[in-house]
Amino acid sequence: MNRMPEHIAIIMDGNGRWATRQGMERSQGHFHGYRTLHNTVIQAAELGVGALSAYTFSSENWSRPDNEVTGLMDLVVMALRAEIEVMMEEGVRIIRSGRREGLPQEVLGEFDYASEQTQGNDRITLNICLNYGGRNEIVDAARQAAQMAFDGKIAPKEIDENLLSSLMYHPELPDPDLLIRTAGEMRVSNFLLWEIAYSEIYVTQTLWPDFSEDELVRAIAAYQSRTRKYGAVVDEQ
Repeated sequence: MNRMPEHIAIIMDGNGRWATRQGMERSQGHFHGYRTLHNTVIQAAELGVGALSAYTFSSENWSRPDNEVTGLMDLVVMALRAEIEVMMEEGVRIIRSGRREGLPQEVLGEFDYASEQTQGNDRITLNICLNYGGRNEIVDAARQAAQMAFDGKIAPKEIDENLLSSLMYHPELPDPDLLIRTAGEMRVSNFLLWEIAYSEIYVTQTLWPDFSEDELVRAIAAYQSRTRKYGAVVDEQ
């Protein structure tokens, strides 16, 4: 069974621990993590993956020290500016998931520019999840549905799974087939809670900056070895 996952979601964990083990500042761990994401997107595209969602900064990460948060936002701006030409050459479409409220205007401006410039690219979609929370996304969709009902556009009984799915941040993306989590943690950390309902999960002890193409291939091979049942009984013989 050699099916390729159409959409891979990654919880990129372990930057800080990696930096500590290397005797570096946490900011250096985040920089090396960014370089790993750069490589992983291109590798995924070469393998035939259609979309990659990267958990970059959660809605809970604002509780980190101010200097770390500021450094992360500066890194996002730098990375978007540095990568735009390469992403165009590699056919990468850049989009963002998460609430705009609270993000620095400079960050929003760079994302808006990158999204506009790459909107015609169709080799792979890179979904950067920034100021993102899975519960927030579901709440935002529910609010939209409630407003539609209040405005008389739909009846309350028409609010169903399909409608809510259409109101998620990027309904054009298929749900992730494979969720990868690095650094060995066994939790989903409020990431794509609606979309990963039936995703296969691959957890590796590898810290994100050390994540390699070999590890990506192993994760995909693990996915390909599984039978996706969606609650049904499937004959695996």
